[in-house]
Amino acid sequence: MSRPILIDTDPGCDDALALLLALERDELDVVGISTVHGNAPVTDTTRNARSLLEFFDRTEISLSKGATLPLTVELETAEHIHGEGGIRGELPEPTSETAPIEGHAAQFIVETAREYEGELTLAAIGPLTNVALALAIEPDLPDLLDELVIMGGAAFTPGNVTPLAEANFHSDPEAAARVVRDAEPTIVGLDVTNAANLPADWIDSLPQESPLGRSIVEWLTYYSGDQLEQYDFETTAIHDALAIAGIVDEGLLETESYHMTVGTDSDIDQGALVCDVNDVTDGEPNGSVALEADFERYRELFTETVDRVVAERGN
Repeated sequence: MSRPILIDTDPGCDDALALLLALERDELDVVGISTVHGNAPVTDTTRNARSLLEFFDRTEISLSKGATLPLTVELETAEHIHGEGGIRGELPEPTSETAPIEGHAAQFIVETAREYEGELTLAAIGPLTNVALALAIEPDLPDLLDELVIMGGAAFTPGNVTPLAEANFHSDPEAAARVVRDAEPTIVGLDVTNAANLPADWIDSLPQESPLGRSIVEWLTYYSGDQLEQYDFETTAIHDALAIAGIVDEGLLETESYHMTVGTDSDIDQGALVCDVNDVTDGEPNGSVALEADFERYRELFTETVDRVVAERGN
């Protein structure tokens, strides 16, 4: 039986590949998408999400537009990484079929969690503003969900925005702090996603005769040469896709439970994920962090899915 999932996202090249994976796997039933600021302003991420639904012929999925700004900090976006408008590739113009539904994404998250009470996976792969607002509307949200999976944070590895912070947590640290404190998440952060790349020879072998094929290659290679050198990556890390793959294949990730907090100062600790490894705070575990992944299984799952999609639709 397919697992119902709602994806809160800020497309984004790796978000596009995460959505491809979720939409094309029989193990998952995408029952909704909500958009948030992040890789670009929310107007752009919403347009990108709509275009992706058109691209993958999934216009029946409800889409809800969410937070325009972080809770308190200034908006920061990443078009310099993901491309103009927040995403690369040859996406179609959205039509009325993918127009956002009425109301805010936070309310949509709550209503969907109530509809699928105890069964819904919420996958948050952008800044956590919408999820924090949903918690404010419904403090019992964690009890309504089967699981909350977050792509974000850097527990025991350097950050990619500051020495301590990953981009999604840094973009809205107060939201991340609220969600980590109260929502019992599974956090899939840079500790594992930095290694979520795909083989260069496989990327080079992908057909590029169609807009779909060319776009997938653009998404797989969105880091510049300077960025690959900066992070010592052979190929681009597809961060968000690993979080989705871990939902598809529950044995893919190894996690550890901790009492966790997120720094909210507007200085070096903004968005820093702190795990109380030695129980010095006496805090009870309030979630878990992925520390290891079976990357061979991840790459097999990912490449098989993309190969099938390109073969079926890349014409």
